Amino acid sequence: MAAAARVYISIGSNVDRERYVTAALDALSGWFGELVISPVYDSEAVGFDGSPFLNLVVGVDTSLSVAELSQRFKQLEADNGRRRDVPKFSARTLDLDILTYGDAVGRIDGVELPRGEILKNAFVLRPLADIAPEEVHPVCGKSYGQLWREYSTGQRLWPVDFNWQGRQISSAAG
Repeated sequence: MAAAARVYISIGSNVDRERYVTAALDALSGWFGELVISPVYDSEAVGFDGSPFLNLVVGVDTSLSVAELSQRFKQLEADNGRRRDVPKFSARTLDLDILTYGDAVGRIDGVELPRGEILKNAFVLRPLADIAPEEVHPVCGKSYGQLWREYSTGQRLWPVDFNWQGRQISSAAG
């Protein structure tokens, strides 16, 4: 069995948001056990006019391959009503992306690692910096905390109250 890798996963939804984020957290918890969960953020849709998204990042330890994770996430998205026959930038019930897989770099099992959105989108970088501020981006060599402090694209996001499994995992107070 392969050694476990720390994997960071972004979760987003802008359709029945609380329902689908909860479904994703339930599934991930069932598969991986203990989750490292960032605050949940409300963010404007990027790339299209649409309802705001809820976004967060979750860290898990797993020995599953990138291919196995990708397949599970695509199935989870499909099981929760995600449609693939619509434009890339459109409303979605659930979106899960592998951001990092340990220190892996390059195209692995069809997934580009680390995911480019880490350096581009506040709704990915901020929650990642919240839970892994000292971890270093394997390509640019800066910590996620430093990358967030230097971030300046003008994308806006706001922490929101969010409860999961009877506990508050996020607060609008930040």
